[in-house]
Amino acid sequence: MKVSNLLFGMLACALSAMPLAALAEGPIVIKFSHVVANDTPKGLSAEFFAKRASELTKGKVKVEVYGNSTLYKDKEELEALQLGAVQMLAPSLAKFGPLGVKEFEVFDLPYIFDNYADLHKVTQGAIGKGLLAKLEPKGVTGLAFWDNGFKSFSANTPILMPEDLKGKKMRIQSSKVLEAQMRALKAIPQVMAFSEVYQALQTGVVDGTENPMSNLFTQKFFEVQKHLAITDHGYLGYAVIVNKKFWDGLPADVRAQLETAMKDATEYANKVAKEQNDKDLEAVKKSGKTAVHVPTPEQRKAFKKALLPVHEEMASRIGKDLLQSVYKETGFDPSKL
Repeated sequence: MKVSNLLFGMLACALSAMPLAALAEGPIVIKFSHVVANDTPKGLSAEFFAKRASELTKGKVKVEVYGNSTLYKDKEELEALQLGAVQMLAPSLAKFGPLGVKEFEVFDLPYIFDNYADLHKVTQGAIGKGLLAKLEPKGVTGLAFWDNGFKSFSANTPILMPEDLKGKKMRIQSSKVLEAQMRALKAIPQVMAFSEVYQALQTGVVDGTENPMSNLFTQKFFEVQKHLAITDHGYLGYAVIVNKKFWDGLPADVRAQLETAMKDATEYANKVAKEQNDKDLEAVKKSGKTAVHVPTPEQRKAFKKALLPVHEEMASRIGKDLLQSVYKETGFDPSKL
C-alpha cells in the first residue's frame, strides 16, 4: 500500500469516527487495533477490556478489537492512532522511542528487571505514571502498562554463552537499545515488522530472534528455530494508549467507567501473561521441534556481564536520572555483576 493511500484511508476513517462520541442514538465505538494473535496475553486482554467496557457502560461503548495486524501493521498503527483512524492501541514499549519519547527505551535495557515484582514497582508506580504522561504532547493518552513477558533468544544453533550469537542475524523491533544489545553480543541486528518474522526465519533472512514464550508459540516461530535459550534477558510489555482528543471528548462518566474497565483488564492482563508464558513454554518443549536450554547460573551471569555495557552506552539517550531512579526502585546494582 502506498503511503498516500494509507494516509487517505486513515483520514477517511478518522473523519467518519469523529462524530461517534457525540451521537446519543448509538454506542461510542472504540477501535482497538493490535498486531499479535488473538490468543496471546495482549489479544485476550483486549477482548477482556472490550467485555468489561460494555458491561460497565451498559452498552454505551462498543470496543471493536482487530488483532493480528488486520487493520494496521507495526509501522502504521501509531500514525493511525494520532490521526484518529483508530482510537486505541497497545504497542510494545519499544515503539515509543521512534515516536520521540526515548525514555520508554529504559524497558528495553537487558537484565534491568530480574522478575515481575521489580518490574511492577516501575510500571505500577510513580515512574510508570511519569512515562505515560510524556505521551500527551504527541496527542496520545497513556492508560496502563500490560505485561507480555521476559524474552529469550532463539536460533538454529545452540545458545549456551554470549559468543554463540556472534555473527548471527537477529530480528529486533526498531529500538536503538535493542540494536546496541545485539551489537554487544557481536550479533547483527535486523529491524523487521512482527508480521514478517516467521517467513524471515523460515527462509534464513534472519538467523534468530528474541521473544516471550507466548509470541514464540502462537506465531509458530518454534517450528523454524531449532534452539531456544531461556535467558529472560529483556522485558516485552505494552502501553495501552488512546487518541487524546477522542479520550478527552468522552463524557466524564463514560471515561471513568472505561478507566475502571482498564484497571480490571490490566490485572487480568498481567495474570494471564505469566500463566500463558509458562504454558506456552511447556507446549514448545512438548513439540520436540526446538531444543530448550536453561542457562546455568554461570551462563546467566556471562550474559549479564556481556550486556551490562548497554546500560552505560544508552544512559545519555534514555536519561541518566531516569536510569538511576529505576535502579533505586528495583534495587539493581551494576557493580555487583
